Amino acid sequence: MDDGAATATTVGVGRVAVAALLSWLLVVLPPHCAGQTNLKSPQDIQVYAVNTNFTLRWNYTGSYTNVTFSAEYRWSEDFETNETEWKELPGCQKVTHTECDFSSAITKYYDTHHVRIRAERRGEVSPWSCIFEMIPYFIAQIGPPGIELQSTNGVIKIKVSPPEANQVRKMWIAHVRFKYNLVIWENSSNAEFRSLSIFPTDIIDDLAPDTTYCLKVQATLPLDLQEGLFSPIRCVKTTHKVNDLLCATNVSVLALNMRFHLHWNNRYKQRVSYNVQYLIGYLKKLHDDYSVKWLNVPGCENITDTQCNFSSIITATSGFYYLRVQAMSEYNKSCLSKEVKVDPLITNEIGPPGIKVDISDVLLHIQISPPGGSESEVMRDHYDLSYRVLYWKNSLNNEEEIKMKEIKQTIGTVSDLTPSTLYCVKVQAFSEVYNKSSRYSEEECIKTPGATFVTALIAVLLVATPLIFALYQVYSKIKYVFFPSCQPPLNIEGFGGQLFHSPYLSTTEEPIENCSIIETVITEEVNQIDFKDYKHSKQSSRDSGNYSNDDDTSGTKVSEETLEKEIV
Repeated sequence: MDDGAATATTVGVGRVAVAALLSWLLVVLPPHCAGQTNLKSPQDIQVYAVNTNFTLRWNYTGSYTNVTFSAEYRWSEDFETNETEWKELPGCQKVTHTECDFSSAITKYYDTHHVRIRAERRGEVSPWSCIFEMIPYFIAQIGPPGIELQSTNGVIKIKVSPPEANQVRKMWIAHVRFKYNLVIWENSSNAEFRSLSIFPTDIIDDLAPDTTYCLKVQATLPLDLQEGLFSPIRCVKTTHKVNDLLCATNVSVLALNMRFHLHWNNRYKQRVSYNVQYLIGYLKKLHDDYSVKWLNVPGCENITDTQCNFSSIITATSGFYYLRVQAMSEYNKSCLSKEVKVDPLITNEIGPPGIKVDISDVLLHIQISPPGGSESEVMRDHYDLSYRVLYWKNSLNNEEEIKMKEIKQTIGTVSDLTPSTLYCVKVQAFSEVYNKSSRYSEEECIKTPGATFVTALIAVLLVATPLIFALYQVYSKIKYVFFPSCQPPLNIEGFGGQLFHSPYLSTTEEPIENCSIIETVITEEVNQIDFKDYKHSKQSSRDSGNYSNDDDTSGTKVSEETLEKEIV
């Protein structure tokens, strides 16, 4: 082999070796990580954020002798252009611990940030760690809220400050979105923990007197599925509650078909008057003092009754309200009752609908009036009402069970009715959305007709037709026998032929027949009778007024043929 061939072979082997080495390095080294040096790279990069406070933490498995750590970061909405340069991360340069605070560097809470870190020692640096990617808002945790407590008259008044209350830079801008969970328990060995949802300013009651209670509060953002850190535990001792007879007790709300009434009890024996006050619920979500924002209910000021119609203040169905009763004595002393919450569509109850029933030939018609009347749009639209119709046969001898059908419309029908039967109906309104249902309406009953007019008419015709036909046949026979309609023609009344006698009547009772059977006389010779002579003879016979029924052998004999021609 010559030197050229040997050289070419050596170069080829070297290229293969380099390619194999590079392939091994790509497999062994993780993405975004640099090559190896004498210093190891930091590992397990994590960022911990509470509100706007950001801490970078990592692990290091190498020697800590004279080793410091420095971090870089970059942020941009688009990293694909690779135009964003890395910058030194403030607060994380040449630190000797495995964590650093870089809160001052983060100002864009909704942008993507990249962070990396490396080890350094006397001018020697390690490869950069793997890149940690984050969006500050989504990794930040809600900090603990601040709380203030006051024990008075057997209750604990609490005031909650939102997280970041005293900070200039805020991660959570909309404080009104916060909801607060309170955990309270007696300071004893067998304490039972109780969780409550509270407003920023609230009262905790139903507590034992002269008892030390401990509590903590947590802020949450339910829509973002974020729960914050609990506040430090605070403890306070309750006092005895003063039993003031002037205060209204048992304050409750009765609501039916969006008509709201407040009721309470009076224990005061002397003259007392009341003011009913309300507060729009939204104001309690704010951290401002709402104690001066209570308003009097119109028509419920300085009243002596223990009830009040406050329907006029319910102007929206999406919000909620709080009501309380202020009692005032004649000595200008006053006392406030407990507050009651009113969420209109939840507090309200659905009343029974109205119904009307009517009946046709084959259907029972049911007309339903929505609860609250046809003018109550709130009941009709917000509750999305459906109706449960019960109907049954009202018969003592009928044990048929009650049938039911559900409809969405206010008009329903029932088919397959039994004639001459009393049907009864009652209807219930219900809302699946709010899981509410009304009482059933009053029963309405109606009786089905025995048969239709057409059916009855057909039945009469079917029965009457054969009967009429039979009567007609009997009548015809009787008339034919007793009252025959055949009478002799006028032109043969003067002939003296012997009349036919009825075989069914006796001779003495037989009247003169109008119809006679003329005996046929056969002669060999027929005399021609002039029509004029016949007419004259007939007229003479009528004038004489006499008819002869005797056989006249001397008279003129006419044949049957001649008579038939004359009749014609």
